[in-house]
Amino acid sequence: MSYLRCWCALLCAMFLLVVPLAGWAEDTEVQDEQPLELAEGESEEISTEQASELTAQSPEEGGAPQGLEARTPLQQQVDEAAAAAHNGWMLVCCALVLFMTAPGLALFYGGLVRKKNVVSVLMQCLFLMGLMSIVWAICGFSLAFGGDGMENKFIGNGEFLFMSGLTMANGALSYNQELQIADLTFAVFQGMFFIITPALICGAFAERMKFSTMAVFSVLWGLLVYCPICHWVWDGGILAHGVDGAWAGGGMDFAGGNVVHISSGVSALVACLLIGKRMGYGAEPMPPHNLTYTVLGAAMLWVGWFGFNAGSAVASNDGAIMAFTVTHLSAAAGVVGWTVFEWTVHKKPTALGAASGAVAGLVCITPAAGFVQPMPAILMGFIAGVLCFFAVTALKNKLGYDDSLDAFGVHGVGGTIGAILTGVFATQEVVGGDPLGAVDGNFGAIGGQLVSVIVTVVYAVVVSLAILVFLEKVMGLRVNEEAETRGLDLSEHGEEGYIWL
Repeated sequence: MSYLRCWCALLCAMFLLVVPLAGWAEDTEVQDEQPLELAEGESEEISTEQASELTAQSPEEGGAPQGLEARTPLQQQVDEAAAAAHNGWMLVCCALVLFMTAPGLALFYGGLVRKKNVVSVLMQCLFLMGLMSIVWAICGFSLAFGGDGMENKFIGNGEFLFMSGLTMANGALSYNQELQIADLTFAVFQGMFFIITPALICGAFAERMKFSTMAVFSVLWGLLVYCPICHWVWDGGILAHGVDGAWAGGGMDFAGGNVVHISSGVSALVACLLIGKRMGYGAEPMPPHNLTYTVLGAAMLWVGWFGFNAGSAVASNDGAIMAFTVTHLSAAAGVVGWTVFEWTVHKKPTALGAASGAVAGLVCITPAAGFVQPMPAILMGFIAGVLCFFAVTALKNKLGYDDSLDAFGVHGVGGTIGAILTGVFATQEVVGGDPLGAVDGNFGAIGGQLVSVIVTVVYAVVVSLAILVFLEKVMGLRVNEEAETRGLDLSEHGEEGYIWL
């Protein structure tokens, strides 16, 4: 007890001593305060941050007239630092989206096929990373983003052919797209979408399409289906939200609900119907040969999707943070939704179901990632997990089609659910401005979303069918029975995924 009393007395003494000393130090600091040395461009009445906001204003907002050099050296340094940060973030996002194709999608799909076809799936993903990158650099970006979407209504012009206007000039990149990143950074980021979208379709005809036909189909599909839809949605075209002249006011598609998932999902359905079922489908078991690959691939897709959705803010800002958050929560809810209903219906929760639920949640939130709040994102992911579960089980069995890896059931169905629910839950609280979705009282947004979905579905189905019919006549779609029985690894590539010594 004596020690306790001593400690209490010591603490009281320290308190009584420190309080007056702190007050004395504060008074001294006020008396001795010297005028701050202001940096160039600052004044006592306005901070650097406020100056930045004012000089960035348009003429109508009271800023400097356009065409005049209103930026101070300090402001120029601030702008350059911000541009470096935005470009750095977007380059990370480019890598994350590429990471989704391989190893993410490659492992996810590779584990789902039989072991005699695993190399063929990995090769498809890897080869498309190379092939589609070259096509995008030569003409794809120009066809998707060249010119104004309303002046060039169907497809972009030749403005960026062979990367014209995107390369270095006088030691600097161009910033002509009214973005906070270099034009080349934007082109590279969008190119990663161009790579993964046809790779998604490969899941529908896995284990039976010729590799040569797959490569030609991917190029034609990318140029004739992906680029026009991308131009309509993201380049101010007929499906662009809020653009004068857009059909039904356009549709909100933040990161690729229409452009990536619906277009690839319905095209995958057309492909699997036209090419026919795998030999023995329905008569013999065809379980995934390596669920370890599939689960790891799903986890990689989950991580890569942060670049996919948060990167679509095209800057390191509050919008990117929100998109990142809702992406994660929707994926999490997709896992729970799929697993719970699978557990209820089939009496066992499976790792394959959880992996598929995560992807379903990610697909669903993609069009909405820049427009919705976290709680609606959880609901969207849960709904997608449940409905996609029934799409790849009950619906697929009822209709009898052989979508090998459920590209339509997850991406087509999940993308459509996400696009419609975006019209419900999109809110001005996230992006500012006028009311967006039904939660803001703008029920017309649902109509715009439905129109954009219908246009995307009809166009993708018709053109994909035309491409596949043409290729069937010119080079054939499917390997012969012997090659399919032997497996595409050996018959198409002369390799095996597993060699046991």
